[in-house]
Order: sequence, then structure tokens, then C-alpha cells
Amino acid sequence: MSGLALRRATLADIPAMARIRLAVRENTLSDPARITGQMYRDHLDALGRGWVAELGGELIGFSYADRTDGSIWALFVDPSREGLGAGKRLLRLAADWLFELGFDEIRLGTAANTRADRFYAAQGWSREDIQDGIEVRYRLRRGILA
Repeated sequence: MSGLALRRATLADIPAMARIRLAVRENTLSDPARITGQMYRDHLDALGRGWVAELGGELIGFSYADRTDGSIWALFVDPSREGLGAGKRLLRLAADWLFELGFDEIRLGTAANTRADRFYAAQGWSREDIQDGIEVRYRLRRGILA
């Protein structure tokens, strides 16, 4: 999409990322205090890396990759800005970075039967049900995406 800019996340982005995380309509947090500001800070560099998508100077989405276990820790787009391609591009940045670190397979989890569930399948990730039927896991092997 024209005008969509991606860059590394910074400490200054955390308030906007937290706002977006709490604004989503699916995959909502039953306890918003469960995701702390420290967790956002830790995943900027110490535990992983984060990226943001901006449109017209407004932060509209973010992703985080976890270097400790080769997973996507977070991927969220402002509900009012969905459908612009930000999620797809943010996911690709995070996945590519984990593969560059040497992971042969990366993973993530999301709520079952949601738009996120369908989104990851559409991006070429392999879906695995979790026994409780509430959450599903996805895996992506190096070299699967063009």
C-alpha cells in the first residue's frame, strides 16, 4: 500500500502499541494487566525485536519476534486500519528476522476460529490444533514462503 511505512519499534512507540493491543476485537486479553510495559520493552531488543507500521505518521500496527524461542510474540493492527496490508508486511519482517537468526522453523499461537486464525493460514503457515480447541498453533519452516 502506498504511504505505509515500516520501521523498528522504539520505546516511544510502546503507548501506541499498547493502545492497539487493547483495541482489537478478537484475541482480546481477559486481563489487560497480563501484558506489561516491561514485556513490551524487553521484546524491543533483549528478548527479541519489534517493528511498527505507520500510515501518515500514525502508528497502525506492530509485530514482535521472540529470539529466545523462535516465535512471533505479537502481531496486531488497529481495527480501524485493517485490510491495508500492514499485518502481512509486519509478519513477514518478524519471520524473516527469525530465519536470519538461524531458526529453521518458527511458530505462533492464536485463538481458534478467528480472523487471525484464517490470516495465518492464508500466509502459508501450517495449522495445528491445540487440544483445548480454544487456541491453535502455527508453524512455518524456512524456505516455505517465496
